[in-house]
Amino acid sequence: MSARPLPVAAPAAQGVDATRVLAFLDAVEAAPGLEPHSLMILRHGHLVASGWWAPYTEHRPHLLYSLSKSFTATAAGIAAAEGLLDLDDTVLSYFPELDGDITDPRSRAMRVRHVAAMATGHEDETWGRARDHDRDDVVRGFLLVPPEREPGTVFAYNQPATYTLGAIVQRVTGQSLTAYLRPRLLDPLGVGGTAWLRDRSGREIGFSGLYAATDAVARLGELYLRDGVWQGERLLPEGWVADATRPHITTDDAPAAWLAGDGLHGYGYQFWRSRHGYRGDGAYGQFCLVLPGQDAVVATTAAAENAQLLLDLAWEHLVPAFGPAPLTGRDADDSALARRLARLELPPADGKPAPPEREQDWDGAEFTPRDGTCPAQPGLTSVTVTRDADGWTLVLTEGGHRTEAPLPRAGWGVTDGPPPIAVSGGWSDPGTLTADLAFLETPHRLTLTCSLPERTFTARWITTPLDGAPLRALRAPRQERSA
Repeated sequence: MSARPLPVAAPAAQGVDATRVLAFLDAVEAAPGLEPHSLMILRHGHLVASGWWAPYTEHRPHLLYSLSKSFTATAAGIAAAEGLLDLDDTVLSYFPELDGDITDPRSRAMRVRHVAAMATGHEDETWGRARDHDRDDVVRGFLLVPPEREPGTVFAYNQPATYTLGAIVQRVTGQSLTAYLRPRLLDPLGVGGTAWLRDRSGREIGFSGLYAATDAVARLGELYLRDGVWQGERLLPEGWVADATRPHITTDDAPAAWLAGDGLHGYGYQFWRSRHGYRGDGAYGQFCLVLPGQDAVVATTAAAENAQLLLDLAWEHLVPAFGPAPLTGRDADDSALARRLARLELPPADGKPAPPEREQDWDGAEFTPRDGTCPAQPGLTSVTVTRDADGWTLVLTEGGHRTEAPLPRAGWGVTDGPPPIAVSGGWSDPGTLTADLAFLETPHRLTLTCSLPERTFTARWITTPLDGAPLRALRAPRQERSA
C-alpha cells in the first residue's frame, strides 16, 4: 500500500526556527566521516522539514540496522497486550523443546523483560559464542551461553537478546514480525512496503535487517510521542510507551568499552535514553529521535563513521530550533530551507567519463586484487571495464556472480540492479579509474580504484557492511519487499 501523507506545515507555523535547521544541514555536510542520506522533522504532529541527499530518494527502503530493534520491541508490546506473551515469563518457557539442554540456572531464570532490556546477565555481546554453540538455532545457542551475572543486574548490548525476543513473538503469533505488524502497526500508520532479513531458520532476525523508508521511522517516532495513539486510534497498549522508553537498566557502568556520550543514559525495551528524550538507534546514523520535551520527532538515515557526532549536531542545532509557535516574520527563512532541502545532493566522485588516452586498452580490461586478495570484500575476485554505445561499465565478479555498475557521464548514475547502485567517478589520468558505488538500500559505499599499468584494483568501504554480505545481497530482500 502507499503511505498516506503526513500533515505538512511551514516550520515557523509550528515554532521551528528554519535558520537553525539550515545550520544543522551545514554542520552535517561539513563534518568529516558523516554522509547524510535523509532527514525528516515533525513538530506538533506536522512534517516541517524533509529532504533526501541524492542519489538517495524518498521512497527507497534503507537498511535500518539496530533501529530494527525498536520495531521488534513494539511487536512484543502488542503481543503482550493480546495475551500472547508475558514479560515476566521465563524465556525458556516459550521453548520447551530446549528444557533438557539448558542447565545453567541463570539462563533458566532469564525472563522476557530481561532480553527486552539487554539485561540478560551477560557482560558482553554473545553473538559469536551463541553461533558457535548452534548455528541453526540462535535461541538455543544463546541460552547455552551462561550469563556471568544474575539476569536484571547488568547491561550488555547483545544481539541474541533481541533475536530471542523476536523469536518469541514469531513463535506465539505463528507469523513473521512483518506479517504480525502489518495489520496492527504498519498499515494503520500508513507505512508502505518494508522488508526484513531472515536467517537460515526462516525467522526474521529482529535485532537488525529491517529495510524501510525514512517515513516509516518518522511515523513510529510520532506514534511513540503520542503515547501509542495514531489519528485517534490506540495502536499500542496504554502504558507501553512509558514502560518501553524508561531506563530499565543503567548503562553508565556497563563493561562495554564503546559506551560513551548518548550511550550513558540508560536503556529501555530496545530504546536508548538520550540527553534529550529517547531514541531508536541503528549503526551508522539510522536514528528515530523522540523529543517529548520539544514535542518533536527527528528521523535520519546516514552513513556516519561516528554516529555520536550526528547526535551531537542534532542536540546543538535542532533542539534549540524548537520554540513557541508560531514564529512570525520568518517566511524568507522557511523558503530558504525549503529550497535547500529540495536540492540536497552528495558530492559525486571526481573523474572524467572516458579515458583521456588509451581507450582501446581499457575496453575489456580485467583487474585482479592488488596483492592477490581484497580485504574489504574478500569474495570480490575481479573487476572488468567494458564499453558499449551507452558508455563505460564496471563489472564486479564475486563468487561467480556479476554486478554491473555503469559509469555516468556526470554526477551520479543510478541503476536498479539488482542490487540498486548509484555510481560516480571516472578517470583521473590515462592509467587510473576510480569510482564510488553507493548501495542505495544500505548505508554503504564502496570506492574502487583500477590501475591499468598494474592490471590490479583496490577496494575500500566508507562504512563497512556489518554482516559481511556479498555485494548482490546489499539490498532489501525480495520476498517481503512489498508486504
